[in-house]
Amino acid sequence: MIEPFYKSSDKNFYLLKGDTMDVLPQFEHKFDMVFADPPYFLSNNGLSIQSGKIVSVNKGDWDKSGGFEYINEFNRRWISLIRDKMKDDATIWISGSMHNIFSVGQILNELGFKILNVITWEKTNPPPNFSCRYFTYSTEQIIWARKCEKVPHYYNYDLMKQLNGDKQMKDVWKLPAIAPWEKSCGKHPTQKPLALLTRIILASTPQNAWVLDPFTGSSTTGIAANLANRRFLGIEKEEEFLIMSKNRKLEIENPQVSGTYRSKLGGFETKNQLELFLVNEPAAEYEREMQTGYPCGETLFRIKNE
Repeated sequence: MIEPFYKSSDKNFYLLKGDTMDVLPQFEHKFDMVFADPPYFLSNNGLSIQSGKIVSVNKGDWDKSGGFEYINEFNRRWISLIRDKMKDDATIWISGSMHNIFSVGQILNELGFKILNVITWEKTNPPPNFSCRYFTYSTEQIIWARKCEKVPHYYNYDLMKQLNGDKQMKDVWKLPAIAPWEKSCGKHPTQKPLALLTRIILASTPQNAWVLDPFTGSSTTGIAANLANRRFLGIEKEEEFLIMSKNRKLEIENPQVSGTYRSKLGGFETKNQLELFLVNEPAAEYEREMQTGYPCGETLFRIKNE
């Protein structure tokens, strides 16, 4: 049996420690949605500006590029493993920049995914360009794709329209980077804002859906999933970030804290809009419990081919 690094008391938040390439083949479970924030491969000894100070862009050895073929093979390997863990009607969101997003798109097409959108996340507070030789980098791309070409995917069109002044939501999202209150348990070097992940999860999953993040970091995906009444499994090899993830989950187990966080999330028209939506969201029944006969959560870590 795979022993989780952490399993929350409500069984809605699991963490596995290890390299995602090694961990994914070891268990049987199908997920409704995947969010992946893989290495961007931009640690090239360059410089940037953060909080008014000059800082290195290097994140660690895991973010260094090994060349075009290396990046393609890395993406091909992890996306292939992820595909096996997705339900036939599941979707995947993959974030990136020019350093990796073209490779990701190529591999998705190669493996039979259908790309639905390329979301452009426009940051409201990007760092200035240090060299003054380029336009300021103020966006990241997030590819949204479904597993199967002909199997319909879930999309909460009505909610997305409601969040956009009763107009169809476009594929350019203007959302802020992480706020200070999102770093109460520490900060991951590539941490994504809760507002971004909450929108992604609400757009593409029903209530109680299972969400997977194979490069979970400090588990913003998991915190957003739980705040939105979804369930989560994250994989991470750095214990420092797993501890941070655990502490973030323990933090939102306090109803007052989770309520406050929901009211602070950007991307909503009123402070209580998310809370009201969750109260009125119809419950979704899950086939997995009926198919396996096991209580939800108990089959997550059964060894493959056991």
